[in-house]
Amino acid sequence: MHETGPFSIPAIRDFVPPKLRPWIIIAFVIIFQFSGGIYLSAVNEMVGSTALMQEDIMMAGYASMVGMGLTFAIMFRLKFRFASKTSLMTCSIALIIANLICMHTRSIPLLVITCFFAGIFRMWATFECNSTIQLWLTPKRDLSVFFCFIYLLVQSCIQLSGLITVYTAFWAKWEYMHWLIVGLLLLVMLVTLWLFRSYRSLPKLPLFGIDWLGALMWGLVLLCILFVCVYGEHYDWYRSFPIRVATVIGIVVLALNLWRASFIRHPFIALKTWTYRSVWLPFILYIIIDILLAPSHLFEHIYMEGILGYDALNVISLNWVVLLGIVVGAAFTFLTFSRRKWRYKTMTVIAFTSITVYLMYFYFGIDYALPKETLFVPLFLRSFGYVIIAICFLTVLSRVPFQHFFQAVSVQAFVSAGFGSALGTAILGRALSVTLKKNAMLLSSSLDHVNPFINRMSAGELYGAVQQQALMVSMKELYGWLILIALFCLLVFLVYESDIRPYKVLHPTYRSIRRFAKHELRMDKKLGVTG
Repeated sequence: MHETGPFSIPAIRDFVPPKLRPWIIIAFVIIFQFSGGIYLSAVNEMVGSTALMQEDIMMAGYASMVGMGLTFAIMFRLKFRFASKTSLMTCSIALIIANLICMHTRSIPLLVITCFFAGIFRMWATFECNSTIQLWLTPKRDLSVFFCFIYLLVQSCIQLSGLITVYTAFWAKWEYMHWLIVGLLLLVMLVTLWLFRSYRSLPKLPLFGIDWLGALMWGLVLLCILFVCVYGEHYDWYRSFPIRVATVIGIVVLALNLWRASFIRHPFIALKTWTYRSVWLPFILYIIIDILLAPSHLFEHIYMEGILGYDALNVISLNWVVLLGIVVGAAFTFLTFSRRKWRYKTMTVIAFTSITVYLMYFYFGIDYALPKETLFVPLFLRSFGYVIIAICFLTVLSRVPFQHFFQAVSVQAFVSAGFGSALGTAILGRALSVTLKKNAMLLSSSLDHVNPFINRMSAGELYGAVQQQALMVSMKELYGWLILIALFCLLVFLVYESDIRPYKVLHPTYRSIRRFAKHELRMDKKLGVTG
């Protein structure tokens, strides 16, 4: 950390009041965060009005996240190559085109490619804005403070975007959300033309030397992982040819990419980046966290819509509770982690405890007639814990040397924003499918003509009751397994954090043990002791 001069945004014209300039940038960030190729909150409406499957739309949405993750590695180069005005105008135009294409196309490859590039331009614009106001947020460049703001803004925009999308689709059509974003982006362009100037404080840094082929190969690897995770259940996993082909392509391209990185001068992701403990450990922990939080993408929607009978408006209204958890989590992390400098281990234990309590709350509280208000506490705890862990894991990358920092951010984004949630949902979805078949078979084994329950229901009603009960039992069983995994992780963190481990234990060498044994034998001979 170091002191800097007074904050200013010279890219904005002089007639704009200095105190207003950062808030203009924040408004831009919010609009860019709302923008994207596909709005997954309207997936049901899109499936109903197009010829696309739910898996197609989910694949396009995840492709946007992959594009966002790849952009981190070249953010520094883009920042010093283009002026702020040029970047904002370019990203706005690209996102407008992406929204228009996604609104009208029915081609799956075109939809996925468009969303992929929409994620790139969305992240480029977001970084341009956030880096412009970094010194306004933290004059000492304290990344723990800066990342609290980043995750508060990004996660809040995700929840608000879902709310706006569902309400727009309910009162009008899902296409109106795209038109709303197009209008907001046009407003950004007009404000940029009016208020910004082509200011450059440093000479242009050319984009030569970027490993574009490596970026393409990393994107292809991530898209192959997403294809397997998203379409796996639809194609019956490895019994199908497409899943096997996608797996082989992903493995081959990954091997070639790592081999290229071992000898080219400037690889897109250097092999050295993966060797830092601050990179590979959060990468592994993010996979565990995404598995633990997979019920939020699978079980919660099935339970709320299929069991409790909530409509889309009731389900999306719970986003306000999630938003509250995000705000409280970011504020708590700011006060404890950023200001009081609590340790990473302490914050990780708090976050995992919150996620564990969230799972236990659903395990013990799941029922056929659960009031809506009862869901407030677990949803709050889930978002509270995730925001804490996300801020800490991103801040720990500051220990990585600068030449590999942005690559490390991309690596973490591969799992946190890319394939992590899809992988967790795929694993839990497959486990639910197997467990559901098992429990349905066990529950239906006692239903025969001797059972008086049979005579009071038709065959269709009986089948529906068995499936519903099997679903409840299966979800409860899987929640139990997730709780065991979370408790095991929490126990490891607590043991690692506490003084139970023998830090100051003397470990004698074999040489000292041998000397001690010889000394004892000599003493025995002197004393005449025999064996």
